[in-house]
Amino acid sequence: MTVDYCQIMDKHKDNEIREKVCRRCQQTYSPFSNTSSACRYHPSFFVCRRHDDQKRYYELGPDDPPYAAKFYDCCGAEQPEAPGCSTSFHVSYDD
Repeated sequence: MTVDYCQIMDKHKDNEIREKVCRRCQQTYSPFSNTSSACRYHPSFFVCRRHDDQKRYYELGPDDPPYAAKFYDCCGAEQPEAPGCSTSFHVSYDD
């Protein structure tokens, strides 16, 4: 059995060139263009805090009352679609 190292290296290069999906921001990216500011994400959850109990934090649920404040715990953004408040390298599901 002969091992063709050129074929093995070509397959390895193909795997590195393929675009990947970031598990933080869900964007498709190329590993070659991944920089320290490529990924914009929220490092915390979108939460709901009841006004009557400001020390109690929990994840947003379907039965939360309308008087509860809803926001990202990391930055205070009140819209679920708000752009991320932190930047870093993309992180692949393969990593």
